[in-house]
Amino acid sequence: KNYAAGLVAHASIFKALAIGNLSEYWEKIPAGIGQNVTFISRVDGFNKAIATIDNALAVIAANPISTSFAGNIPAGIDIPNTLNALKARYALFAGNYTLALTAANAVDLTKKSAFTYDALNLNPLFEIATSTNNVIQPKNINLGQTGANVPDAGDARIPFYTVVNTTVRINGFGAGTFTQIPVYLPGEITLIKAEAYARQATPNLASALTELNKIVTKTAATDPFGVGANLPALTGTYTQQQLLDLIYKHRSIELFMSGLKLEDMRRFNQPLADRKRNFFPYPFQERDNNPNTPANPTS
Repeated sequence: KNYAAGLVAHASIFKALAIGNLSEYWEKIPAGIGQNVTFISRVDGFNKAIATIDNALAVIAANPISTSFAGNIPAGIDIPNTLNALKARYALFAGNYTLALTAANAVDLTKKSAFTYDALNLNPLFEIATSTNNVIQPKNINLGQTGANVPDAGDARIPFYTVVNTTVRINGFGAGTFTQIPVYLPGEITLIKAEAYARQATPNLASALTELNKIVTKTAATDPFGVGANLPALTGTYTQQQLLDLIYKHRSIELFMSGLKLEDMRRFNQPLADRKRNFFPYPFQERDNNPNTPANPTS
């Protein structure tokens, strides 16, 4: 039972990620597998991912993961913390701020959870992009941010995520062949708390600012992955919208190249011109084989 519990929990991480990623990029997602499946809303998709996680958490609560299972999977992924981190992420995206806070508070922010690489399994960011200049590189030293979202002078996350080699190049988690890529960043969990406090039915702006300042003042030495802005704390009184604007700014920097930006841009009502479209069109393979495929989004 303990080995099986580990198997269920480990597999559930990837199932939840798959469902969650679909829900981030498409307006509606397939309700299941098989022929002519129906589609559900993206919010239902996030809730489906959360249900997968809840089942896994219940399984390992009843039967703790065996050491023999842990020894038979690639090292690096902290299963319990990852399950709670993903639960917090998808609860936030679904607008369930109470659940997002509860799940985020269950994550140990001192622990790492990452995909590890070796000579047979290379870091894909490095192999595809960093080692060449033909695919993608950071747009500029400001990580593509403009206006009020431009990183502050002295933000130590800029030299973490970028390096200048004639032009601005990828650094951070795409720096080398064997560099680990986080499944989630501890900083994301703190920013989830900040946003949930700011957006909940009765906003708690003081707690939102406290959590945001943990990110603003964090140093590389105190972060498990070495991501730290090392900036002075934000002081003064902020409105809800001002805090949300700052949370978006720091998510854009702290979580650079995490794949969460499109979701964030929609949620924080950023200009459509900055992202070209809101949702992806449905693949031809899906449309040609499933009559239930929804119409493509207009933007």
